[in-house]
Amino acid sequence: MVVTGESEFSIPDALLPADGRFGCGPAKVRPEQVSALARRAADFLGTSCRRGAVRGLVGRIRTGLAELFALPEGYQVVLGNGGATAFWNIATYGLIRERAQHLSFGEFSARFASVDRHTPWLAEPSVLECAAGRYPEPRAERGVDAYALTHNETSTGVVMPVRRVPGADDDALVLVDGTSAAGGLPVVPEEFDVYYFAPQKCFGADGGLWVALMSPAAVARAERLVADGRYVPEFFSLPVAIEHSARDLVFNTPSVSGLFLFAEQIEWLLGIGGLDAAASRARKSASVLYGWAEAARWAAPFVAEPGCRSPLVATIEFAPHIDAARLVAGLRAHGIVDLEPHRKFGHNQVRVGLFPAIETADVEALVACVEHAVEQLGRAAGRGRRSDV
Repeated sequence: MVVTGESEFSIPDALLPADGRFGCGPAKVRPEQVSALARRAADFLGTSCRRGAVRGLVGRIRTGLAELFALPEGYQVVLGNGGATAFWNIATYGLIRERAQHLSFGEFSARFASVDRHTPWLAEPSVLECAAGRYPEPRAERGVDAYALTHNETSTGVVMPVRRVPGADDDALVLVDGTSAAGGLPVVPEEFDVYYFAPQKCFGADGGLWVALMSPAAVARAERLVADGRYVPEFFSLPVAIEHSARDLVFNTPSVSGLFLFAEQIEWLLGIGGLDAAASRARKSASVLYGWAEAARWAAPFVAEPGCRSPLVATIEFAPHIDAARLVAGLRAHGIVDLEPHRKFGHNQVRVGLFPAIETADVEALVACVEHAVEQLGRAAGRGRRSDV
């Protein structure tokens, strides 16, 4: 067994997962994607993003996503640089007309609300908050022209349904952050106007790119705001991104390797049966991890309500006598990596990515390794090395 760093315990090779990458983003990239990139690298890398080969990649992505999400007639797949974080600013320029409502129930949903609140040309947003581990319900408010939802809150592992808000103004848009959900959770396109995400989680690609699945109403809103005189920098301009995407281009030079990995993963997901099959893989892995945590004497799911638990990002909390930081450090030394909790919610926890590329057998191995490590730490504590394990 090769240990890559200091560890307070040892794990037999037979217990280790075949692939120890459980990060919540950037997440596991399938070896097959990397091999395909190596075989085709000369066709794409170091070539102009304005020419046929790279434009063909963008076309594969747009066509593949339209099929994967079963987009209705008139919905468009739009791409741009900057990631989902940039898209929050883009939305304040090009989608929110005057006032939005935000559901704030974790780090990322709260950050979009903060971006909106600090945008001087928009009215004070309505922000509905709840404690981490649950999600608030949206409610219709007169004058709200955009409702901001988060399908899967990556920081805590809370999942919420995506649906339109009953009683909302007729022209109100539904904007959904799908960054850690897209490609791993089913969603009905008719229930949203914009479903935006970055590809470094379920899609196993590099970050730095945003993708928006846009309804005709969202496209019209973006174009109307510019036509009515709102100043929008080109980098944040949705009409510019829409126009370029329609020609299989990205306005600014993209990461071509990221585009290739993205396209390969979309086609893999389609090949295994699409979103339903991807979600089934994730649920199977989640049932292993949550089932173990519920049965353990010294661990429990952080999200108490089963209906709110994400099948893609699972946060597990440990009893006070288990030092999660020591456990995570030791596992990392054995090649089981990126289990650290989110920096704002990680008290004594691990956070586990369960995206479709992650094999259930590796999740089962992770559980076995955690139990083995905790047992060893407990024996060490009994010998006087530590008294809190």
